Amino acid sequence: MTAPALFALHPTANGRQIGVITLHAEKSLNALSLAMIRAVTPTLLEWRDNPDIVCVLLQGAGEKAFCAGGDVVAMHDAIRSGDFATTDAFFTEEYALDYAIHTYPKPILAWGHGIVMGGGLGLLVGASHRVVTERSRIAMPEVTIGLYPDVGGSWFLNRLPGRLGIYLGLTGASFNAADALFTGMADFALPSALRDELCQELAAIAWTGQGEQDKRLLSSQLRELSRLTQLELPPSPIRAHYDAIQSLTDYDSVDEMVAAITRYEGADEWLRAGAKKLAAGSPTSMRLIVAAQQRARHLSLQQVFDMELNLSRQCCRHPDFAEGVRALLVEKDNAPRWSPASLAEVDEALIAGFFMPPL
Repeated sequence: MTAPALFALHPTANGRQIGVITLHAEKSLNALSLAMIRAVTPTLLEWRDNPDIVCVLLQGAGEKAFCAGGDVVAMHDAIRSGDFATTDAFFTEEYALDYAIHTYPKPILAWGHGIVMGGGLGLLVGASHRVVTERSRIAMPEVTIGLYPDVGGSWFLNRLPGRLGIYLGLTGASFNAADALFTGMADFALPSALRDELCQELAAIAWTGQGEQDKRLLSSQLRELSRLTQLELPPSPIRAHYDAIQSLTDYDSVDEMVAAITRYEGADEWLRAGAKKLAAGSPTSMRLIVAAQQRARHLSLQQVFDMELNLSRQCCRHPDFAEGVRALLVEKDNAPRWSPASLAEVDEALIAGFFMPPL
C-alpha cells in the first residue's frame, strides 16, 4: 500500500534540519484523505516540538497539483453508506491540521504549485510562507458540489479586499498566482523549475532556532529568490475585474447578488465562467456561503473552525453534498438534482439549522 504522505529530513549548513512533507497521492491530485491527515498531523506536531527542526516544507507529489482538495469521493461513499462517524472524523481532523498550520511557531513553506483547490487552499493559506508558481491554478469551487468554502475559508475569504470573498465563494472562480499575490493568499511567486533546488536554498539559511527570527530569515531568502528569478506571471483577472466584482456583489440579499452575477452576459470569459458555475451550483450552498461569511466576520480563527465543523457535519447529512459529488465526480453526468431545487425555496430556518451541531 502506498504511503499517503512522505517525510524527509534535510540537514542545513549550520547543523539544523528542515522537515519535508510531501502529500503523496499523485493520481488523485494529492487529494486529502483521512489517512493522509492522520499521517501528516502527528509528524507536524512532533517536528514542532523538536528543537533541531527549524523549518517545514509542505509540497505535493508530481507536477500537476499541490492538493486538489479533500477526498470528497470517499466522503460521498461514506455518506451513502450512512457512515457519518467517518465524515465527522474527517472534518474534525482536517480542521485540527489546518489550525495547527495557521498557529505553527516555526516557519512553514507551502509550495503551492499546480492545482490548489478547496482543502489544498486551506493548507496553503495557513502556512507562514505561501509560494505560488506560474502554473498555480487555485479555486474554492464547493458551490458546485453542495458544500461551501470551508477549511477556514469563512475566515480567510472574509479578509480579502472588498467583497472578493463572497464572489469567489459563490462562483468558485478559478484564479492564478498573480491573483493569489494580489489578494494576499500567497506571499511569493517563484518559477516551478526552482523546486528541485529549494532544499539547497533553504539549507543555506543561517537558521537560529528562534521561530519568529527564522520566519524573517526565510522571508528574506524567498524575497531575494523572487527578485533574482523575476518570474513573469499571467495577468490577474481578479485585479482587472475588481470594480466589476464589487458592483456585482453590491446587494443586501443573496437573491439579488446571485441574480446580478448570473445575469452577466458580457464578453469577458472569466466573468462568464463565474456566472455559469454559480448558475449550476447548489441553491442551499449559495445561502450558506453568504451566511457563513457574515457570521464569521468578527470570530476568531478557532471560533470559525468550530462553526465550520458544525456546518460541514450538517452538509454531510443534507442531500446536496453527496448529490453534487455524484453528479460531478462519480457518475459525471453534470446534472445534480438539488434539494431544494431553487434559491427561493431555501428558507432561513433551513440555513440556521446548519449552524447547530447534528443530533
